Amino acid sequence: MLNNSSLHKWERLNAKNLDSQFANEIMQGLNCSPFEAQAIVDTMHHVYDDLFETSAVMKPGQIKFVVISAESSPACKLSEAQKVTVTMTLDNGAKDLKIKEKGGVTQLRRHRLERICNETFMQGGLLTVEDIANRIFCCGERTIIRDIKSFKDSGIVLPLRSSIKDMGRTLSHRKLIVEKWLKGDEYSQISRKTNHSIDAIANYISKFKQVVALCSENYDENSIAFLTKISTALTLTYIDLWKQADIIEVRKQEIQIFLSKKKFNQ
Repeated sequence: MLNNSSLHKWERLNAKNLDSQFANEIMQGLNCSPFEAQAIVDTMHHVYDDLFETSAVMKPGQIKFVVISAESSPACKLSEAQKVTVTMTLDNGAKDLKIKEKGGVTQLRRHRLERICNETFMQGGLLTVEDIANRIFCCGERTIIRDIKSFKDSGIVLPLRSSIKDMGRTLSHRKLIVEKWLKGDEYSQISRKTNHSIDAIANYISKFKQVVALCSENYDENSIAFLTKISTALTLTYIDLWKQADIIEVRKQEIQIFLSKKKFNQ
């Protein structure tokens, strides 16, 4: 028998996010249907999501966190290691709720673990198991170690300080993913070939497009890294790809449309 109280719980939780608030404002202000309001919200995300990502203002569900710099040697003591401040997304609203509803607590935690590790690394930092367990998720370290192992079993190495020897492989994965997209592969194909989630792939491509847009406006690599919230090394990798990679015509057109949209929105 279907548990109606459980359904109501997910409806209540989903109603608390900003998208629902915006949709309600549209329905009341424009006297339109929920379907029409949601279509407007979806269109807003399609047009402005990339701008939201480069905003200096944190979104709801995000936090600032001080972590070890990816440039610090693994032989360096933690107390002496260089630190960087990164922005990570602990709660991604409705998207996280859907994962919790379908896969439960474990799947949601692992989804968030992959997200914060990638966000931190793209901004030039590295998390530790101790950081994640004791300061972020407030759970046992063994729980996080099991989660990390589940990713390894699936062929995914999370960018952590403990796996710093694999950092070159992680960075090359980002380059490989963008290269495959530039050559014409779709997200689903890249996901199967690289064992990366479609959300992660979409994030890599989005960051690549942002780097190209800023590079075309003659920003230097350090400024681009700051604005896109990724490391300077990754910025240089993306710039090199844009200038030297073998790009099919349809991807060139897609990037040009993105660049034109950016200029129009300015």
